[in-house]
Amino acid sequence: MKVIINGYSGTMGQVLTKCVADDEELELVAGISPKHHDVDGFNTYSSFADVKEDSDVVIDFSNPLALDGILEYCLKTKTPVVLATTGYNDEEMEKIHEAAKQIPVFLSFNMSLGVNILLKLVKEAAKNLANFDIEIIEKHHNKKVDSPSGTAVMIANAVKEIREQSEFIYGRHGRTGKRQQNEVGIHAVRGGTIVGEHSAIFAGNDEILEINHSARSKNVFAEGAIAAAKYLVNQKPGFYNMDDMLG
Repeated sequence: MKVIINGYSGTMGQVLTKCVADDEELELVAGISPKHHDVDGFNTYSSFADVKEDSDVVIDFSNPLALDGILEYCLKTKTPVVLATTGYNDEEMEKIHEAAKQIPVFLSFNMSLGVNILLKLVKEAAKNLANFDIEIIEKHHNKKVDSPSGTAVMIANAVKEIREQSEFIYGRHGRTGKRQQNEVGIHAVRGGTIVGEHSAIFAGNDEILEINHSARSKNVFAEGAIAAAKYLVNQKPGFYNMDDMLG
């Protein structure tokens, strides 16, 4: 399966490049990055407009600013795309869903298989622990630019699927009065080289349940993106996520 990586020169892109190279079922044919440099084993470009190679799938680990170029290329060539980038706004999400009417599009704010099992557990806990307060804490390295993390938002949205009246509270600085039953607190920590840690805390009367996930290396995200790519190339045009793949 021929793969193009967008964002190959970034931290995650370099991890993904190595994981693709180690996978005997995959061939990395090109990499795109505005900070491109020559790399042994595949051609590199500064934009999709310069790409000459055909591919079976594009995997993106970059940032939302690259979305228009990615979608333009993939729509023109009818190439499936795995989007592993966080921080999309409503307008960008609309573009993604429009593209999915013509090509297969896979989107997840966290490509870890373990995190996506955590989401299923969070929904189960939110359903069965109806009177428990819920708090979400996420921790990442000091170079992460978006806050809260896309994964924390995914966890909060998983809660909201079960508890529709949930109100997201991003930190509590300056808030007065007691905590409300429908609040879901979301808190971000940034420091050092923390790869990614997420906790969903269910606090009831005299008991606490925590559902935790800790990523020990970035390989877990690369391997998840590769699994998504292998899944996506066999799908019809549409919008897909981890629930579809794990289901």
